[in-house]
Amino acid sequence: MPGLIKREDIDEVRQRTDIKEVVDGYVTLKGAGLGTFKGLCPFHDERSPSFTVRPQVGRYHCFGCGEDGDVIAFVQKQDHSSFQEAVEKLASRIGYELRYEDGGTGPSREEVGRRQRLLDAHKIADEFFQAQLLTPGAAEARTFLHGRGFDRAAAEQFGVGYAPQGWDALLKHLRGRGFTDAELKLTGMFSEGNRGIYDRFRGRLIWPIRDIAGDTIGFGARKLYEDDQGPKYLNTPETTLYKKSQVLYGIDLAKRNIAKDRQLVVVEGYTDVMACHLAGIPTAVATCGTAFGTEHIKIARRLLSDDGTGGEVIFTFDGDAAGQKAALRAFEEDQRFTAQTFVAVEPSGADPCDLRQSKGDEAVHALVQSRRPLFEFAIRTTLKQFNLDTVEGRVQGLKASVPVVAAIRDASTRTGYCQALTGWLGMPDPNEVLRLVTAEVKNAAKRGDQGGPPAPGPRTASGAPQPGGPGVAAGPASGAVPSFHRPDPRDPVASMERQALEVALQEPALLAGGTWERFSAARFATPAFQAVHDAMRATDPALTADPVRWVEHVMHEVPEPLRPLVSELAVVPLPASTEEAVQKYCRDILSRLFELQITRVKAEKMGQLQRLDPAADPETYQRLNRELMMLEMERRALRSDA
Repeated sequence: MPGLIKREDIDEVRQRTDIKEVVDGYVTLKGAGLGTFKGLCPFHDERSPSFTVRPQVGRYHCFGCGEDGDVIAFVQKQDHSSFQEAVEKLASRIGYELRYEDGGTGPSREEVGRRQRLLDAHKIADEFFQAQLLTPGAAEARTFLHGRGFDRAAAEQFGVGYAPQGWDALLKHLRGRGFTDAELKLTGMFSEGNRGIYDRFRGRLIWPIRDIAGDTIGFGARKLYEDDQGPKYLNTPETTLYKKSQVLYGIDLAKRNIAKDRQLVVVEGYTDVMACHLAGIPTAVATCGTAFGTEHIKIARRLLSDDGTGGEVIFTFDGDAAGQKAALRAFEEDQRFTAQTFVAVEPSGADPCDLRQSKGDEAVHALVQSRRPLFEFAIRTTLKQFNLDTVEGRVQGLKASVPVVAAIRDASTRTGYCQALTGWLGMPDPNEVLRLVTAEVKNAAKRGDQGGPPAPGPRTASGAPQPGGPGVAAGPASGAVPSFHRPDPRDPVASMERQALEVALQEPALLAGGTWERFSAARFATPAFQAVHDAMRATDPALTADPVRWVEHVMHEVPEPLRPLVSELAVVPLPASTEEAVQKYCRDILSRLFELQITRVKAEKMGQLQRLDPAADPETYQRLNRELMMLEMERRALRSDA
């Protein structure tokens, strides 16, 4: 089990990784000044590029939406991965072996290499299957897709392919690309018999199953021919890459829209995902041969930023008994979310793919819009089993529903559904239902039925936590957090101070030696800039030799509200087109800062001199005059150097 990655290794990965090369994999960057690059922001929609990358300091900043960070943060946000996963991915990218605290271990170079070989094999197989879909032998597969309302463009969008009939078409292809049988056995794409390995998928329509980063890790295959004795759907078995409890089909295509729209739609099959996306619901995903479980919830929470501030998860199920059973299983997992959960069931039993075929895209939208809270669905489904027109039926319905309501962990929501259940049963006294549910909750606690994570706190109708709810930390007292106003860009002093901080962050090597003493002693008139300057003074000046670590440590020292400002200052293009011009510009700006400091100190000493009686304190009078003379000489020297 991996422990925490050593801090120095994290710094090393950050230092060795070229942020431009990483960002280039997601964003088209163009030069925007010496050492600065711009592109369209991947975090919000824009027409003019405002996403800026400064490789020298290892940071990015969007001047449109304010998103900022280093290369690790970028990978986290793009791949929706954890911090540790992002560091491990970047370390693998540069071939750096990480060390872990407390004797923990991470993937070795051998494991990383083995995993990459498996990924390479899947990528080649994916391309092979897609190419086969265009061959004459795949006519049945193309007919199937056309019959479900999917044209060639749709097949290409989702990477749908075809596994040819026969025993070794893919096997020969991958052997020809240099893969050994020992490697191929680990992929899950082959079965083994007395004569060796052979293709697992034969004469089937193929869907590539990709992880959240977009890497193909497995396949789903649908039977096409009557003489195929296998199951209707056949998936890759569990491998080191493919764990079905941790995979959601379509997550690679849906992740950005899920994060943007704060919505996740869970459907039941590959064609349902395709139908939803093509109908304009790009937040749809599907499980791969298993129920929606705990590991899937972890993925969903990460994408939804499931922190109690909203978002919704919508489960779509067939209207038949199996679909209702699946919805009730989802109910058991609901309270791991703070986002609200809903169920959308089509009464006719049609799935999204069928709906799109028979009634068009609008019908798919209507299905999603018809969602009902999952709690309500679970209770009403239970009540449907009884004849509520009779006293006996109502009593039986009440007894069966009480455990369902009692399973709702948020007390406020549970009380609300006690009242709703009273109405659905037509009972006169809601307190009777509440009494029975409360007793059931106590009994369940005694039986130890309350396992799992605690409720995240009361939710409002939107899914947001109620103020003061359990687990919600009290905010700071009013005025406890300092507020910083953005300086007026027309203020010449603020403008010069901003330029000085840009130079100090982007070209910190210029602060070496005596320059650091001068810079450290400077005072800034703008409160926000003074706070950034204080953060620099609190950072080890030895780090000025390493711009990436220098900016990283300044970000750590600065008050949190000012971190976006530091990120902005660290990446804004400097007004120079050559390295020599940059150095001259930076020296000039620092000279202006130091001259401004001299002017301020001179003004203070001149004030002291004017208030002083030379006859009463001749020594102080002479000392101030000498200090003023030294300051003037220092100012002239600065101008001469400039």
